[in-house]
Amino acid sequence: MKKVNYLLFALIILLAACSKEVKTNEITSNENFNETGMPIVNDPITLDFMARKSDADNYDEVLIWKEYEKMTGIHINWTLIPKSGWTEKRNLALSSGDYQDAFYTAALSSAALSEYGSQGVFLKLNDLIPKYMPNLTKILDEYPEIKKGLLDADGNIYSLPGLYEPSFWSVISGHKLWVREDWLEKLGMDIPETTADFYDYLKAVKETDLIGNGKNEEIPFGSYSLAGLKGWMRGSFGIGNRGSSHNFVDIDPETDNLRFIPTTDRYKEMLEYLHKLYSEGLIQENIFSSANDNNASYANGSKGLHGSTVFVNTEAIYGKEEGSKFIGIAPLEGPHGDRMVSTQRFPIATKGAFVITDKNRHVPETLRWIDYFYSDEGSKFFFMGVEGETYEENQDGKLEFVDKIKNSPDGLTMEQELSKYVTYLGGGYPGIMKEKFFDGAESVPSSLAAAEQMKPYMLEEVWPEFSYTSEEYKKRSVLAADIEKYVNEMEDKFIAGSESFADWDKYVKTIEKMNLEEYMKIENTAYNRYKSDK
Repeated sequence: MKKVNYLLFALIILLAACSKEVKTNEITSNENFNETGMPIVNDPITLDFMARKSDADNYDEVLIWKEYEKMTGIHINWTLIPKSGWTEKRNLALSSGDYQDAFYTAALSSAALSEYGSQGVFLKLNDLIPKYMPNLTKILDEYPEIKKGLLDADGNIYSLPGLYEPSFWSVISGHKLWVREDWLEKLGMDIPETTADFYDYLKAVKETDLIGNGKNEEIPFGSYSLAGLKGWMRGSFGIGNRGSSHNFVDIDPETDNLRFIPTTDRYKEMLEYLHKLYSEGLIQENIFSSANDNNASYANGSKGLHGSTVFVNTEAIYGKEEGSKFIGIAPLEGPHGDRMVSTQRFPIATKGAFVITDKNRHVPETLRWIDYFYSDEGSKFFFMGVEGETYEENQDGKLEFVDKIKNSPDGLTMEQELSKYVTYLGGGYPGIMKEKFFDGAESVPSSLAAAEQMKPYMLEEVWPEFSYTSEEYKKRSVLAADIEKYVNEMEDKFIAGSESFADWDKYVKTIEKMNLEEYMKIENTAYNRYKSDK
């Protein structure tokens, strides 16, 4: 009897070993697979993708995916999940083990990549990228900082990113500050160059009947939130000097050490400046209200009520007639001479845009399928569609959407019409956005001109999001839940005036009591790891 038990035990161990061997997903040669050119496979195959959906309801009917299946020989069985339920359903699939070959537009955090990558659920791509992805490999070789930004704390790459072309400055520079050029002329004022100039302009807008209807409707600064203006003003007060991926830490120029921004004197000065604007009625009164949504803000702008705003492009939200009255300006010089583009982005738009799981039995094919979108041709195809059907090249060599997209025959908005042909709307996609192959708000001449004004003030160094070990993630998430939430709440209270600046020291001490020291210890460890990565 004991012998039988030993034999049974040995059999169980053997089966477990075999099962484990299968899960490693060893990649072998495949006669059906073509390493170069199209199609990717000789005989059609199907891959199962779970995707956070764009505006299109059925990807099988979207032009680019129909055409790409013909090109590659690969059919994608799409499981599309709306944004509102994406995170919950994605996490449920991962925790239950009922997931598919890949997650597309996955919106995976660095913490999730680290967790499931270390477990082997997401494949390690370090050696697979140079073997099967020549287009992405070329980008990583040309821009090693992007490769550094993809590394997990353990030195592995578990995801394929959404990228901005580093030279596409209109996108990299982030949202712009816009002022009414025609109102400046009416007021006899020059384009604001300093924070003091901007204050003077806003005050003049409030005190002058520029619309000419006697109703005093002018809103000096209007937007759907104050986040854009807060992000923009950081550069005028010498904070946020490592870009928009880091709202809480940057480098102290005096010590060259990492610092916690929200307890600095410069941060306090910025809040005092914004409080001055708000208290004098120079910022839209209901900007903190939940009733102030995008549509309400855009409606006010399209009526010609806003004197300034922060956005990608005013023509995109206010319409051509009203939006074209604005001009984008350079970063404002602050009281200490600071002037920089604190809104500047790192070229990795989305780190966890695409992952391949251990259930995928066509890894080389999947990698080649996605690699196309890191090439010039693939970028053009993904963002513009098919020449002659969705876009044309004008005399200047610029690609433009055809009239049926810009002026929908069905009375749809441009984005609604465009969703029949492409799926980049909504963001989070894997691939690279290139200036030459993109016809969006960042490519409008006024956006390009505004970006040029910002160029002299670009940051010397921009950081991606840091990566943390599993233990660091756990500790940091607990600390951040208290510290970062408190900072965000108090930020608006100081600006709105419901919290007095006389209580600033109390605010700082409260943050310190939340174990800011441990928070910064973790940030310093992650920062030093990032600096040492090669």
